[in-house]
Amino acid sequence: MTRGLVFAEPGAAPAVEEITVDAPGAQEVTVRVEVCGVCHTDLHVVETGGWGMGFPILLGHEGAGHVEEVGEGVTSVAPGDRVVIAWRAPCGDACRACRAGDPRRCSNNRRAKRRMHRAADGALLTPVLRCGTFADRVVVHEACAVKLPEELPLEQACLLACGFSTGAGAALWATPVREGSSVAVIGCGGVGLAVVQGARLAGAARIVAVDVVAEKLDLARQLGATDAVDASGGEAVAQVRELTGGVDFAFSAITSPAGLVDAVRMCGYAGTATLVGVPPPGRTLDVDLEQDLFHPKVAIAVTHGGDTIPQEDFPFLAQAALDGKLDLARFVTKTIDLEEVPQALDDLHTPTGVRTVARL
Repeated sequence: MTRGLVFAEPGAAPAVEEITVDAPGAQEVTVRVEVCGVCHTDLHVVETGGWGMGFPILLGHEGAGHVEEVGEGVTSVAPGDRVVIAWRAPCGDACRACRAGDPRRCSNNRRAKRRMHRAADGALLTPVLRCGTFADRVVVHEACAVKLPEELPLEQACLLACGFSTGAGAALWATPVREGSSVAVIGCGGVGLAVVQGARLAGAARIVAVDVVAEKLDLARQLGATDAVDASGGEAVAQVRELTGGVDFAFSAITSPAGLVDAVRMCGYAGTATLVGVPPPGRTLDVDLEQDLFHPKVAIAVTHGGDTIPQEDFPFLAQAALDGKLDLARFVTKTIDLEEVPQALDDLHTPTGVRTVARL
């Protein structure tokens, strides 16, 4: 039996159901998923009533495992290969960015056909972010199945699929942190801590972690932050500016628009504020265009998943972890079974630790 975590309709609780999986088509592979991280994006899908996707929805997008079967024309992986599943893979030539040689800005990611079904009625499942990896088996485009070193534990490898690569990639590739520069990171959950790690790897001279939870600030220091600011008193912007005179790069890794407002105001002259966290729908940004943006010449950027090129960047991050330059092990703080994922998603409202990983 193949199981999957299905979000059946708006307002329904996600539940583990039996699913069926078709054979892979051309340029597609079947992956036996062994682990999958619990990411806030899946909670966002549930809380927004599907995030615009068709029901029923197969949740999960931070999966890793082994290739079981390959379709016609697949050359990049073979059965038995150990892979992490990327939710984005640049199209190569079908969008303006890729045609211009800028695949990090691709707007037309490669995808497999939908090949997973709910066993009870045969309904075609919509996999979250083209993945659906809270399932024992999935079919993805071969470009999304990225081979990784055998030495990296799968529980760590799966985090490269989204949370870690989103944060680290924001600092390494989306708005590249310059060596010797100053950085502020607002929100020290899993993604924010990955920004800290990415900024450290990029050679930032000063990394200021900002959060309201002392435990998270302590961990941020252990993972590379040089300074910590407790934002619970409402004076985080003033404190960051006092420490740095205004940073070169500020990253908002929280969902509230207030995080990006603070990021803008933490920037020094010609700094860049980057939105990393997925915001709730219908929110607006309240900034003074003259005082907050024009006079200090602050730029606002947005990253989608760290703007990664998975086939290049995931092996780079994996090797950096194996070389001791990144500490992926510290990010896995709890492992659970697939049946426990619905509760783990709800627990993201009041998170403890860094990342929960489900073993399938």
